[in-house]
Amino acid sequence: MTAPPPLSQSLAHSTVTPPRFWAVIPCAGTGSRALSADQASAAAPLPKQYQQVAGQPLVLHTLAAFALVPRIQATLVAVAAGDHFLAAYPATSFFLAECGGPTRADTVLGGLRTLRQRGAQEQDWVLVHDAARCLITPQQIDALIDACASDGVGGLLAHKLADTLKTATNGPAGLRVGSTLDRSDKWLAQTPQMFRLGPLCHALEQLGPAATDEASAIEAMGLHPRLVPASALNFKVTYPEDFALAEAVLTQRAHGATLERFGGDRGLASDAPHRTIF
Repeated sequence: MTAPPPLSQSLAHSTVTPPRFWAVIPCAGTGSRALSADQASAAAPLPKQYQQVAGQPLVLHTLAAFALVPRIQATLVAVAAGDHFLAAYPATSFFLAECGGPTRADTVLGGLRTLRQRGAQEQDWVLVHDAARCLITPQQIDALIDACASDGVGGLLAHKLADTLKTATNGPAGLRVGSTLDRSDKWLAQTPQMFRLGPLCHALEQLGPAATDEASAIEAMGLHPRLVPASALNFKVTYPEDFALAEAVLTQRAHGATLERFGGDRGLASDAPHRTIF
Protein backbone atom coordinates (compact mmCIF):
# COMPACT_ATOMS: atom_id res chain seq x y z
CA MET A 1 0.00 0.00 0.00
CA THR A 2 1.29 3.45 -0.84
CA ALA A 3 1.94 5.70 2.14
CA PRO A 4 -0.63 8.45 2.71
CA PRO A 5 0.52 11.99 2.12
CA PRO A 6 1.34 14.00 5.23
CA LEU A 7 -1.70 15.74 6.65
CA SER A 8 -1.75 19.02 8.51
CA GLN A 9 -2.64 19.20 12.16
CA SER A 10 -6.19 18.25 13.16
CA LEU A 11 -8.79 20.94 13.54
CA ALA A 12 -9.06 22.29 17.06
CA HIS A 13 -12.81 22.82 16.62
CA SER A 14 -15.04 23.22 13.58
CA THR A 15 -16.33 26.61 14.83
CA VAL A 16 -12.76 27.94 15.05
CA THR A 17 -11.16 26.52 11.93
CA PRO A 18 -13.10 26.29 8.64
CA PRO A 19 -14.05 22.75 7.60
CA ARG A 20 -11.76 21.03 5.14
CA PHE A 21 -12.67 19.09 2.00
CA TRP A 22 -11.79 15.43 1.50
CA ALA A 23 -12.58 12.93 -1.24
CA VAL A 24 -13.40 9.23 -0.95
CA ILE A 25 -13.32 7.03 -4.06
CA PRO A 26 -14.96 3.61 -3.46
CA CYS A 27 -12.84 1.22 -5.55
CA ALA A 28 -13.59 -2.21 -4.12
CA GLY A 29 -16.24 -3.52 -6.54
CA THR A 30 -15.77 -5.88 -9.46
CA GLY A 31 -18.04 -4.10 -11.95
CA SER A 32 -19.04 -7.38 -13.63
CA ARG A 33 -21.69 -5.74 -15.83
CA ALA A 34 -19.00 -3.66 -17.54
CA LEU A 35 -16.90 -6.65 -18.58
CA SER A 36 -17.15 -8.16 -22.02
CA ALA A 37 -17.82 -11.89 -22.39
CA ASP A 38 -14.10 -12.54 -22.92
CA GLN A 39 -13.11 -10.46 -19.90
CA ALA A 40 -15.75 -12.03 -17.65
CA SER A 41 -14.63 -15.54 -18.60
CA ALA A 42 -11.00 -14.89 -17.71
CA ALA A 43 -9.56 -16.81 -14.77
CA ALA A 44 -9.16 -13.60 -12.74
CA PRO A 45 -11.05 -10.82 -14.54
CA LEU A 46 -9.68 -7.34 -13.90
CA PRO A 47 -12.28 -5.09 -12.22
CA LYS A 48 -13.68 -2.43 -14.54
CA GLN A 49 -11.98 0.41 -12.66
CA TYR A 50 -8.62 -1.09 -13.63
CA GLN A 51 -9.40 -1.75 -17.28
CA GLN A 52 -7.39 0.31 -19.77
CA VAL A 53 -9.14 3.40 -21.15
CA ALA A 54 -7.31 5.95 -23.30
CA GLY A 55 -3.94 4.52 -22.36
CA GLN A 56 -4.23 4.00 -18.62
CA PRO A 57 -6.43 2.33 -15.98
CA LEU A 58 -9.88 3.92 -15.88
CA VAL A 59 -9.66 5.02 -12.23
CA LEU A 60 -6.50 7.06 -12.89
CA HIS A 61 -8.53 9.39 -15.12
CA THR A 62 -10.94 9.85 -12.21
CA LEU A 63 -8.11 10.58 -9.78
CA ALA A 64 -6.47 13.02 -12.22
CA ALA A 65 -9.53 15.26 -12.04
CA PHE A 66 -9.49 15.35 -8.22
CA ALA A 67 -5.76 16.07 -8.22
CA LEU A 68 -6.50 19.33 -10.04
CA VAL A 69 -8.82 20.65 -7.30
CA PRO A 70 -6.54 22.43 -4.78
CA ARG A 71 -9.25 22.63 -2.13
CA ILE A 72 -9.28 18.84 -1.71
CA GLN A 73 -7.16 18.09 1.36
CA ALA A 74 -6.54 14.49 0.29
CA THR A 75 -8.22 11.78 -1.77
CA LEU A 76 -8.69 8.36 -0.20
CA VAL A 77 -9.10 5.40 -2.55
CA ALA A 78 -10.98 2.65 -0.70
CA VAL A 79 -9.90 -0.73 -2.07
CA ALA A 80 -10.57 -4.32 -1.05
CA ALA A 81 -8.24 -6.13 1.32
CA GLY A 82 -5.25 -7.46 -0.59
CA ASP A 83 -5.84 -5.22 -3.61
CA HIS A 84 -2.44 -3.77 -4.50
CA PHE A 85 -3.13 -2.85 -8.13
CA LEU A 86 -2.69 0.90 -7.62
CA ALA A 87 0.54 0.42 -5.68
CA ALA A 88 2.20 0.28 -9.09
CA TYR A 89 1.02 3.86 -9.72
CA PRO A 90 2.44 5.85 -6.79
CA ALA A 91 1.14 9.40 -6.49
CA THR A 92 1.06 12.18 -3.93
CA SER A 93 -2.48 13.20 -4.88
CA PHE A 94 -4.18 10.15 -3.34
CA PHE A 95 -3.60 7.41 -0.81
CA LEU A 96 -4.93 3.87 -0.54
CA ALA A 97 -6.88 2.28 2.30
CA GLU A 98 -7.78 -1.42 2.30
CA CYS A 99 -11.19 -0.74 3.83
CA GLY A 100 -13.48 -2.07 1.10
CA GLY A 101 -16.53 -4.02 2.22
CA PRO A 102 -19.25 -6.21 0.66
CA THR A 103 -21.43 -3.21 -0.25
CA ARG A 104 -20.83 0.35 -1.41
CA ALA A 105 -22.11 1.65 1.94
CA ASP A 106 -19.63 -0.55 3.81
CA THR A 107 -16.77 0.66 1.63
CA VAL A 108 -17.66 4.32 2.05
CA LEU A 109 -18.04 3.86 5.80
CA GLY A 110 -14.59 2.30 5.91
CA GLY A 111 -13.23 5.31 4.06
CA LEU A 112 -14.91 7.77 6.41
CA ARG A 113 -13.54 5.98 9.47
CA THR A 114 -10.07 6.00 7.95
CA LEU A 115 -10.33 9.76 7.38
CA ARG A 116 -11.22 10.19 11.05
CA GLN A 117 -8.10 8.28 11.98
CA ARG A 118 -6.08 10.60 9.74
CA GLY A 119 -7.38 13.71 11.49
CA ALA A 120 -10.57 14.61 9.62
CA GLN A 121 -13.22 16.24 11.81
CA GLU A 122 -16.95 15.58 12.05
CA GLN A 123 -17.85 18.87 10.33
CA ASP A 124 -15.37 18.44 7.47
CA TRP A 125 -16.89 17.93 4.04
CA VAL A 126 -16.41 14.62 2.22
CA LEU A 127 -16.94 14.23 -1.53
CA VAL A 128 -17.73 10.60 -2.42
CA HIS A 129 -17.23 9.78 -6.08
CA ASP A 130 -17.65 6.62 -8.15
CA ALA A 131 -14.31 5.32 -9.42
CA ALA A 132 -15.99 4.48 -12.74
CA ARG A 133 -17.17 8.04 -13.45
CA CYS A 134 -13.90 8.76 -15.20
CA LEU A 135 -15.16 11.77 -17.18
CA ILE A 136 -15.66 14.00 -14.14
CA THR A 137 -13.89 17.35 -14.50
CA PRO A 138 -12.22 19.64 -11.94
CA GLN A 139 -14.71 22.34 -12.95
CA GLN A 140 -17.65 20.12 -11.99
CA ILE A 141 -16.04 19.23 -8.66
CA ASP A 142 -15.45 22.91 -7.94
CA ALA A 143 -19.05 23.73 -8.90
CA LEU A 144 -20.32 21.20 -6.36
CA ILE A 145 -18.09 22.59 -3.62
CA ASP A 146 -19.13 26.17 -4.41
CA ALA A 147 -22.83 25.26 -4.32
CA CYS A 148 -22.73 23.18 -1.13
CA ALA A 149 -19.99 24.60 1.10
CA SER A 150 -22.45 26.93 2.83
CA ASP A 151 -25.44 24.56 2.62
CA GLY A 152 -26.90 23.09 5.79
CA VAL A 153 -27.22 19.60 4.29
CA GLY A 154 -24.89 19.13 1.32
CA GLY A 155 -25.69 17.91 -2.15
CA LEU A 156 -24.79 16.02 -5.28
CA LEU A 157 -24.15 16.46 -8.96
CA ALA A 158 -27.16 15.40 -11.03
CA HIS A 159 -28.49 15.56 -14.58
CA LYS A 160 -32.08 16.39 -15.47
CA LEU A 161 -33.82 13.48 -17.13
CA ALA A 162 -34.26 14.13 -20.85
CA ASP A 163 -35.84 10.87 -22.02
CA THR A 164 -39.45 9.81 -21.62
CA LEU A 165 -39.70 7.57 -18.55
CA LYS A 166 -41.71 4.32 -18.63
CA THR A 167 -42.71 1.72 -16.07
CA ALA A 168 -42.74 -1.91 -17.19
CA THR A 169 -44.91 -4.96 -16.70
CA ASN A 170 -43.77 -8.49 -17.43
CA GLY A 171 -46.56 -10.95 -18.17
CA PRO A 172 -47.51 -13.75 -20.57
CA ALA A 173 -47.20 -11.36 -23.52
CA GLY A 174 -43.66 -10.42 -22.51
CA LEU A 175 -42.20 -7.15 -21.33
CA ARG A 176 -44.65 -4.30 -21.91
CA VAL A 177 -45.03 -0.64 -21.02
CA GLY A 178 -47.04 -0.20 -17.85
CA SER A 179 -47.30 3.58 -17.84
CA THR A 180 -45.53 6.80 -18.73
CA LEU A 181 -44.24 8.86 -15.81
CA ASP A 182 -43.99 12.61 -15.53
CA ARG A 183 -40.31 13.41 -16.06
CA SER A 184 -40.50 17.12 -15.21
CA ASP A 185 -39.15 16.59 -11.68
CA LYS A 186 -36.88 13.61 -12.38
CA TRP A 187 -33.08 13.80 -12.12
CA LEU A 188 -30.33 11.23 -12.59
CA ALA A 189 -28.14 11.14 -9.50
CA GLN A 190 -24.41 11.38 -10.18
CA THR A 191 -21.31 11.83 -8.07
CA PRO A 192 -19.48 13.41 -6.34
CA GLN A 193 -21.95 13.59 -3.49
CA MET A 194 -20.82 15.99 -0.78
CA PHE A 195 -21.83 15.79 2.88
CA ARG A 196 -20.27 16.45 6.27
CA LEU A 197 -18.32 13.51 7.64
CA GLY A 198 -20.20 13.04 10.92
CA PRO A 199 -23.78 13.19 9.59
CA LEU A 200 -22.89 11.05 6.57
CA CYS A 201 -21.24 8.39 8.71
CA HIS A 202 -24.30 8.31 11.01
CA ALA A 203 -26.73 8.13 8.07
CA LEU A 204 -24.88 5.23 6.44
CA GLU A 205 -24.68 3.35 9.73
CA GLN A 206 -28.44 3.77 10.19
CA LEU A 207 -29.54 2.82 6.66
CA GLY A 208 -26.95 0.11 6.04
CA PRO A 209 -26.71 -1.76 2.71
CA ALA A 210 -30.02 -0.23 1.53
CA ALA A 211 -28.09 2.98 0.84
CA THR A 212 -27.54 2.88 -2.92
CA ASP A 213 -25.76 6.22 -2.70
CA GLU A 214 -24.84 8.72 -0.01
CA ALA A 215 -27.76 11.02 -0.79
CA SER A 216 -30.27 8.23 -0.15
CA ALA A 217 -28.79 7.72 3.32
CA ILE A 218 -29.06 11.46 4.06
CA GLU A 219 -32.65 11.47 2.72
CA ALA A 220 -33.53 8.61 5.07
CA MET A 221 -32.64 10.99 7.92
CA GLY A 222 -35.41 13.34 6.72
CA LEU A 223 -33.04 15.78 4.97
CA HIS A 224 -33.10 17.09 1.41
CA PRO A 225 -29.74 17.33 -0.40
CA ARG A 226 -29.14 20.09 -2.94
CA LEU A 227 -29.17 19.15 -6.62
CA VAL A 228 -26.29 20.70 -8.58
CA PRO A 229 -26.74 20.45 -12.37
CA ALA A 230 -23.91 18.59 -14.10
CA SER A 231 -23.39 16.96 -17.50
CA ALA A 232 -24.59 13.83 -19.28
CA LEU A 233 -20.90 13.07 -19.86
CA ASN A 234 -20.45 12.44 -16.15
CA PHE A 235 -21.83 8.93 -16.59
CA LYS A 236 -20.66 5.80 -14.79
CA VAL A 237 -19.00 3.19 -16.99
CA THR A 238 -21.43 0.32 -16.45
CA TYR A 239 -21.70 -1.72 -19.66
CA PRO A 240 -19.05 -2.87 -22.19
CA GLU A 241 -20.09 -0.25 -24.77
CA ASP A 242 -19.49 2.53 -22.22
CA PHE A 243 -15.74 2.00 -22.50
CA ALA A 244 -15.71 3.09 -26.14
CA LEU A 245 -17.61 6.28 -25.37
CA ALA A 246 -15.38 7.13 -22.41
CA GLU A 247 -12.28 6.50 -24.52
CA ALA A 248 -13.57 8.77 -27.30
CA VAL A 249 -14.25 11.63 -24.89
CA LEU A 250 -10.91 11.30 -23.11
CA THR A 251 -9.05 11.11 -26.41
CA GLN A 252 -10.79 14.25 -27.67
CA ARG A 253 -9.94 16.10 -24.47
CA ALA A 254 -6.30 15.05 -24.67
CA HIS A 255 -6.16 16.12 -28.32
CA GLY A 256 -7.63 19.49 -27.45
CA ALA A 257 -5.16 19.95 -24.62
CA THR A 258 -2.26 19.16 -26.97
CA LEU A 259 -3.47 21.71 -29.51
CA GLU A 260 -3.77 24.34 -26.80
CA ARG A 261 -0.25 23.71 -25.46
CA PHE A 262 1.27 24.09 -28.93
CA GLY A 263 -0.90 27.00 -30.05
CA GLY A 264 -2.96 24.98 -32.52
CA ASP A 265 -6.50 25.53 -33.72
CA ARG A 266 -8.45 26.04 -30.50
CA GLY A 267 -11.71 25.72 -32.37
CA LEU A 268 -11.26 21.98 -32.80
CA ALA A 269 -12.00 21.36 -29.12
CA SER A 270 -15.52 22.66 -28.69
CA ASP A 271 -15.88 21.47 -25.08
CA ALA A 272 -13.68 24.33 -23.88
CA PRO A 273 -13.99 23.90 -20.08
CA HIS A 274 -12.67 20.34 -20.33
CA ARG A 275 -9.75 20.66 -22.71
CA THR A 276 -6.86 20.90 -20.28
CA ILE A 277 -7.91 18.34 -17.70
CA PHE A 278 -5.99 15.21 -18.63
